[in-house]
Amino acid sequence: MPLSSFDFQQARVKQVLFKSRLRSVLYGVREAEPALFSLTENPLGQWIQTVLKPQAAGQPAVRELEHVLQRMLSTGQDLATRYQRGHLEEARAGLDQVNAYSDQIEGLLTDLERAA
Repeated sequence: MPLSSFDFQQARVKQVLFKSRLRSVLYGVREAEPALFSLTENPLGQWIQTVLKPQAAGQPAVRELEHVLQRMLSTGQDLATRYQRGHLEEARAGLDQVNAYSDQIEGLLTDLERAA
């Protein structure tokens, strides 16, 4: 069954969920759980594996999407570590980089959606 716009909307929601959880960590609302930064446990990473790859694994944008997501997760983990070490403002300022990765992911999702 081909991917629908609903499938891509789910991916976008999963990305927003990660950013929201990371923001909660950097503002002291929740603890940074290791699963938050794991590609295999991240909801968008799981969506890529279970929904996107079975339909579009051969497309270069799929590999690029995984790479950008991994960079976003690694950056988020680094920011959480900075926060835990007391570098609050530095950690929060790093959200700009996470947003830049998020924009890249959005562009890749849009490209993949158009190709579907």
